[in-house]
Amino acid sequence: MLNEFVYCPRLAFLEWVEGEFAHNADTVEGSIRHASVDRVGFRNRPRRAERDETSGERAAFPLLQLRSVELSDPALGLVAKIDLVEIDGGRVQPVDLKKGKRPHVERGAYDPERVQVCAQGLLLRAHGYACDSGVLYFAGSNERVQVDFDDELVALTTAQLAELRAAARELTLPPPLDASPKCVRCSLAPICLPDETRFLCGSGQPPRRLLPADEHAYPLYVQQPGALVRKKDETLQVFDGDEKLGEARIREVSQLVLMGRVSATEAVYQELLQRGKPIVHLSSGGWLYGVTQGLPHANVRLRQEQVRAADDPARSLRIARAIVAAKLTNQRIFLRRNAPDGAVDDVLAGIRNAAGAAERATDVDVVRGHEGYGGRLYFSRLAALIRSNREFAERFEAEGRTRRPPRDPVNALLSFAYSALAREWTTVCLSVGFDPFLGFYHAPRYARPSLALDLMEAFRPLCADSAVIRAINNGEIGSADFVERMGSVNLTPAGRRKFLRSFEQRLGHEVTHPVFGYRISYRRVFEVECRLLARHLLGELATFRPMTTR
Repeated sequence: MLNEFVYCPRLAFLEWVEGEFAHNADTVEGSIRHASVDRVGFRNRPRRAERDETSGERAAFPLLQLRSVELSDPALGLVAKIDLVEIDGGRVQPVDLKKGKRPHVERGAYDPERVQVCAQGLLLRAHGYACDSGVLYFAGSNERVQVDFDDELVALTTAQLAELRAAARELTLPPPLDASPKCVRCSLAPICLPDETRFLCGSGQPPRRLLPADEHAYPLYVQQPGALVRKKDETLQVFDGDEKLGEARIREVSQLVLMGRVSATEAVYQELLQRGKPIVHLSSGGWLYGVTQGLPHANVRLRQEQVRAADDPARSLRIARAIVAAKLTNQRIFLRRNAPDGAVDDVLAGIRNAAGAAERATDVDVVRGHEGYGGRLYFSRLAALIRSNREFAERFEAEGRTRRPPRDPVNALLSFAYSALAREWTTVCLSVGFDPFLGFYHAPRYARPSLALDLMEAFRPLCADSAVIRAINNGEIGSADFVERMGSVNLTPAGRRKFLRSFEQRLGHEVTHPVFGYRISYRRVFEVECRLLARHLLGELATFRPMTTR
């Protein structure tokens, strides 16, 4: 981490203290380059014979090389795995492998690399070896650069080491770099959010989009009763008995969603867990009842702050007010954008007033009251957005919003969409390091992902309701996709498949972020929102404001 700290203190803190890490093309290439030196072992490397000045004879002395040498020293407070140690008689020097080309700078390399190899040299000295220099080997240009451990470099190394320890003790995330070119190729930029953080803290400079617009990996849903998911090479294959139903490449799967009586082999579980991809377990109707994942996120400090905030009524109230105000604002804008002229004008002002009142509320129960009032106005006019299926619209107008059980096709779609959205937010919360069951607005209850429900509120109209209206108006869902029993309406398996396709398309839809100004998919917005909440809880951002569309 010393290299990272000299390069960017925030990067080192995120990796070392908060346990964050993510791969990109550069880190993967570096891992491949390091494969040859990561295997513990040694070899004698022959050298060109040199003439002995006394005897005049030529003698070739082999150079002993040790690979992947792990050393530590309590006095220095350092632990290192040295790529290569070269032993030449009584002299040793560490060799650090770099994937890129040698930079043409005055000292042969930049300070982060020089400090890293110097720290390795100090460890060798602490173990009794004579070590006055090290080597940086740049694989990209096949060049070796010698680094002398002079007093200036040793002083810089020890000073940076002391600063790193101090930052870790204080548990204060260092500020992000200011519009630095280093951030462009940093694998942790989507986690660090350097430009977004500075912008929200008042720097005034519009952020660059340093994260991909979309993940290009999507959930794999399996709902065929009795189906079995198997792994073959780099693919997941779905079988019903001996019949192969389909397959997907593992790298293109973000999570495996098993709906109802569906199972997967142990090889599937091991592969997905090793890659950090969750397996989500749903009932056949879409009710979330479990998530199988690897070890919890290492950022314990975030969960500690989450518990403190949830136990603080004032902090919870501030977050709850922002969540409900954003939800009501998005509901109003969704109606205004999509309803025929004049069809919803009578409720827009009421929803706006409810949003404003929720932001000023002094009690969480009052917030819930304003949410309920605004929600009734919203659902009373939602049917006006349905244009291609008057039967669905009329039944929804007559029934209103009903659930457990839903009593008409629109309510059945809304309930299923909200379940899918809650599942998506639950996995996002887990990936960021939150406890999805401890929220600030929704009261904790057994098996209820309260935080996921909190964060999804602002996106109900933007993602779930929008997907429902679109699926109906485009003719993707019709009367044949529902089954009615004893006053309850539910989707058929075919209807669920159709709607999930439409729902995932909605999550992958790219929009211009109203605050940051760059194009980004809703699926990626979820992660950004979750990370901004984490920054707020950890004290870096003064407020948390969920996204509201324009």
